[in-house]
Amino acid sequence: MEKKSNGIGTAGFVLALLGVILCWIPVINWILWLLGLIFSFIGVFKQPKGLAITGLVLSFISIIIIITVLGAIAAAI
Repeated sequence: MEKKSNGIGTAGFVLALLGVILCWIPVINWILWLLGLIFSFIGVFKQPKGLAITGLVLSFISIIIIITVLGAIAAAI
């Protein structure tokens, strides 16, 4: 029996995870967030979907953190 893998979903998960970890770095956070979101979204349409769905969730968590950090910076200025 052949084991299936979802390379795009896995890439989206890894990029989204890096986006959450590095969300405090100004330019890198947007790039990692966007790539993680795109790859995870594409990966949801392939089997298996687990890592792709996790990548989407991490992407949404990452954008919330990014917006919060930007709001804190804007309030401090």
